[in-house]
Amino acid sequence: MKYLIPLFALALMQAGLAQGAKPTKETTMNNKKTEKVILGGGCFWCMEALYQAVNGVDKITSGYAGGNTPNPTYEMVCTGRTGHAEVVELEFDPSVVSYEKILNLFWQAHDPTTLNRQGADSGTQYRSIIVCENDAQKAIAEKSKAEAQKNFKDPIVTEIVEGKPFFPSEKYHHNYYNQHPNEGYSQAVIEPKLEKFKKELKEQK
Repeated sequence: MKYLIPLFALALMQAGLAQGAKPTKETTMNNKKTEKVILGGGCFWCMEALYQAVNGVDKITSGYAGGNTPNPTYEMVCTGRTGHAEVVELEFDPSVVSYEKILNLFWQAHDPTTLNRQGADSGTQYRSIIVCENDAQKAIAEKSKAEAQKNFKDPIVTEIVEGKPFFPSEKYHHNYYNQHPNEGYSQAVIEPKLEKFKKELKEQK
C-alpha cells in the first residue's frame, strides 16, 4: 500500500504532460538550443577563465584543434609538431549571447596581432585561431575579423578554419583557474587578464 500514492502521483504527472501541461524548468533546459565555436588565443587556461565570466556561455571545454594529429596529448601539443593549438570549445545559448558577441569578446581577450605567441607563451600551439562549424560561422568570423582590424595598428594574424576536429584535453586542465587560483600562473597571468576582461564586460552592458 505504501507505493500506491507515489504511483498514483506519477500517473497524474504523466497525464498532465500528455495534455499539454507546462513543462518543468528541467525539461525546458534540456530542450534549449545551443551553438558551439572553438577559439584559441594562447593558453587555454586563460581563455577558459575569461569566457566563464560571460553570461550565456553554458559549457567550456579545454582542448586541442587546428591540426591533423589524432587524439593528441598535452605533451605532444607542447612540442609544436602536431599542428594543434590550445583552444576552448564554447557551448553557448544564442538567445542570451550571440555568436557575433562571442567573437567581439575574442578580439579583446587576447592580442590577435602576435604570431604564434601570447605574452611569454610562444609556439604554434599558442596561435590565435577560430575553428568554425560551418560556412555561415566562417563568413561571420571573417567579417568580425575585418571589423576588429580597425582597432589594431598591426595586422590581425588570426587563423580562421572550418571543419577541424576538436580533441578535449586531459581532465586536469579543465576549470584550471578555479581549481588553482593561488598557483603562480593563475596569479601572474590569468588574474590580471580576467580583471581587465570583467571590467570590459561591465562597460559593454
